[in-house]
Amino acid sequence: MKTTQSLILGMMVSAALLATSCSEDFLNVEKPDGEPLEEYYNSKEHIEEAVIAAYDPIHWHDWGLNQYNAYNIDSEIMGDDFWVGGANYQDMLHWHMLGNFEATADQTLSTLWTIDYSGVKRCNDALKYLTWVELDPSYETSCEMQVRGLRVFYYNNLWHLFGNVPFYLENLTASTNYTAPQLKADEVYELLINELEEVIDSKVLPMKWDDNNAGRVSQAMVIMMYAEMVTYQNDTQRFSKALSYLKDQLIGQGKYTLYPDFRGIWLTEGEWCSESIWEINYDQTQSERDWGSGLAIGGMVIPTLISPNDWHNGDGWAEDGNQDGWGFLPMRLRTLQMYDANDTRIAGTVWDVRGTEYTLRDADTHLWLFKYRPFDVNNANGTSSKNLNYANNYRVYRYAEALLYAAELSLRASNGNAADAVKYVNEVRARAGITQLSSVTLDDVFTERHKELVGEGKRYFDLVRAEFMTDNQVSSANKATGVLVPAQDEGVVGSQRTNAWKPTKKYIPIYQAELDSDPALVQNEDYFK
Repeated sequence: MKTTQSLILGMMVSAALLATSCSEDFLNVEKPDGEPLEEYYNSKEHIEEAVIAAYDPIHWHDWGLNQYNAYNIDSEIMGDDFWVGGANYQDMLHWHMLGNFEATADQTLSTLWTIDYSGVKRCNDALKYLTWVELDPSYETSCEMQVRGLRVFYYNNLWHLFGNVPFYLENLTASTNYTAPQLKADEVYELLINELEEVIDSKVLPMKWDDNNAGRVSQAMVIMMYAEMVTYQNDTQRFSKALSYLKDQLIGQGKYTLYPDFRGIWLTEGEWCSESIWEINYDQTQSERDWGSGLAIGGMVIPTLISPNDWHNGDGWAEDGNQDGWGFLPMRLRTLQMYDANDTRIAGTVWDVRGTEYTLRDADTHLWLFKYRPFDVNNANGTSSKNLNYANNYRVYRYAEALLYAAELSLRASNGNAADAVKYVNEVRARAGITQLSSVTLDDVFTERHKELVGEGKRYFDLVRAEFMTDNQVSSANKATGVLVPAQDEGVVGSQRTNAWKPTKKYIPIYQAELDSDPALVQNEDYFK
């Protein structure tokens, strides 16, 4: 289902300006006509603008500040399912270096840092403006909980990748020299997880928004973040609470079900389907996004990034010759080979173009990710550059993942039981059309997550967190040290992996310009060991 959600329009709101974490300029915000903020944010209409503006940076990661930092690609290039690809090793050099575990302070996810702190800043703004005007209490608390949950989302991205990051819940001022204290990863986690508990326990947000509000932070979305963060932190003390949130609320309320056709999830009609918990909306009919205006309203660039170069083979794409693929993220053959032959997820995961001819790029395997593959129908009505404006929504959380988190926690939490784990895993496997299991281990759950979530930005973090688990250890096939090793796939020409992952690689380097702007900011030096 594709609707024109209000959150698409957030990309047009100019009430909040682009922010960086340590610069002074972004703090001096005024309306373009010079009207003082206190006089502008004095109505529900203008508060809603601030709330929508807080959502805006979620659209920027794929290509907002002239560096491609799509959520899924940033982690998948460090995982075991794809090669980096592109023209050569120098093309998107920071991806190649991250994928080979040799990133530097100059070759890292620099704009992701800026984008997520822009989101934090806008959330802080919206929460401040909420206190300036008397609103209907239910509307006010809804806005507050949405924005607090959204702020955790931005910090969650930073925490997963950089770990030790500056943290603030009120925007920076001259009295602090426009800098914030850099907290250890464990400290950041504790603050964020407490924030999530307050949002969840308030029960203010709906479990699922209506169609006109699809894309807003919901109760289900924050519960998914909670499960994601608790398991990544290996916070055994909160496993029971995470399981209760999933079982009693997200699963128990019956608002979500698995979509029967796995392939269909990834087509236009699958957007905001029965399985979708949270998506980032992109649109082609209002596409102002173009070269030089990456923050403008429009579609996404991921389908262009991860598709074959110089394609003239039809299959629903590039029929008019105005689109092109850039050849990033070719899928490894081993990824296809891990599935049972009759697993219906293959059709919705692997775009297999072996036997066709096109211009090969680096590490090309003729296997591509179906989930975000390009279709002409997804940018047929675009009014600007087609390569940058595919109307594919980005799927962040799905109900299948909720079931698999519940299965994992049923094995690990004190209030869980193995029978529930079997039930949840088999529900996912039934949709895939494969054999039901009579018993389930934690390794089985991780393997099922692998097959279900290929290309969705989950696998790398699963491999990493498995390294730090103290209970119910998984096999080497689901651990970073077991699979993130030097590899050269037979028959593949181009840049592959020559270095192995080590536990010191958990947190990637902070961009040098950020270090230069704040002398108190400390680099993740362990990465270089």
